[in-house]
Amino acid sequence: MKHIITILLTLTIGFAQSLSKKEKQIQSYVEQHTENAIDLVEKLVNINSGSLNIKGNKKVGKIIQAELDKLGFKTYWVTYPKDIKRSGHLFAEMRGGKGKNILLIGHLDTVFEPDHPFQKYTRKGDTAYGPGVADMKGGDVSMIYIMKALKKIGALKKMNLTLVFTGDEEKTGGDVTIVRKELVDAGKWANIALGFEGAGGINTGTIARRSSSSWVLTTTGIQGHSSQIFKDHLGYGAIFEASRILNAFRVELAPEEYLTFNPGTMVGGTDVTYDPVNSKGTTFGKTNVVAQSVTVHGGIRTISIPQLENAMKNMKEIASRNLTGTTANIKFKTSYPPMAPTKANYALLDKFEAVNLALGYGKLEPLDPSKRGAADISFVAPHVDASLAGMGPDGFGDHSEDEGLDLTSFPKTTTRTAILIYRLTR
Repeated sequence: MKHIITILLTLTIGFAQSLSKKEKQIQSYVEQHTENAIDLVEKLVNINSGSLNIKGNKKVGKIIQAELDKLGFKTYWVTYPKDIKRSGHLFAEMRGGKGKNILLIGHLDTVFEPDHPFQKYTRKGDTAYGPGVADMKGGDVSMIYIMKALKKIGALKKMNLTLVFTGDEEKTGGDVTIVRKELVDAGKWANIALGFEGAGGINTGTIARRSSSSWVLTTTGIQGHSSQIFKDHLGYGAIFEASRILNAFRVELAPEEYLTFNPGTMVGGTDVTYDPVNSKGTTFGKTNVVAQSVTVHGGIRTISIPQLENAMKNMKEIASRNLTGTTANIKFKTSYPPMAPTKANYALLDKFEAVNLALGYGKLEPLDPSKRGAADISFVAPHVDASLAGMGPDGFGDHSEDEGLDLTSFPKTTTRTAILIYRLTR
């Protein structure tokens, strides 16, 4: 029996470590064209495409569109009414195969608007820095060079692929039922979805991503002279009530795995104004006056819909335990759903690991979902058989002026994903 098991393990390892002639050609093409790909990353990074910069997003998208047009894709833009102040999304379709339908997802926009000081691409050895270089123009270019490599070996026109580059991933321009409809439709068409934001390391695979929603807590108190605070006729005031609630969130809910919630903005006093769209507000109060009003704007992330629903229920219950003389109300706005860690995602990760082993990169471990934010792949995850995210090159410092891309990772992550797609469509 031990002898048979050894033979089976040897055969499995041998399969994982072997590349076909076509797959070796994919690897060779990507490696030979890595500097060309990096040049394209530089070109895209030097075009500002903050979510609100419609012209910039269009300019980046048209460069990508031209590359895909040359490869034989049917490309088109999905746009929305003028009140949704975003560029829209670039779609590219290839319909020629009988294998699995695969959806690849990137995005055009970054968090850096034209007035931000961080605007230009720089390179120091094998590291590139720039706005959106990792999140996610490196991944966008990787998608293009995967397609080029597949065309080089004559496989591209035999595949069923949809590539989507959204224009408002970092800050959606409208209700997600509107601005993600076409993406969801693409997910319903697809069997497999792959998201191209950066990898969490060459030895990890992203089989889950958490949701991203928001909440607004408002509390009220009875305005009066501060000498009477804590007495029954005046109570504790709005600020103490808000503080009680936030601390109870921390004490009672923070220990739950994969659940996080962050109060990002808080204004309180006698007179308060708050603009949730721009996350800005004003307040006026005095130290000898009990606060009348507080507004807290926060975010919440969960690994599943049931976890989100349970967290909202618990947060509402905590908010209802009012201190004397106060009221509290909490409202939620759901945005990005979670990408749950399904068995099918783990099975797809196993196939991805076989490619990783065949290339000599080693085994893959599922990336801790708490280390990733939300992404567009979550909208399609419930509709496809399986999904993986983090398919792009390795980056760091996302959303900061230290954002960078490990250029040595580019040929590795691009090659392995191209081979995975090739194998899935045989």
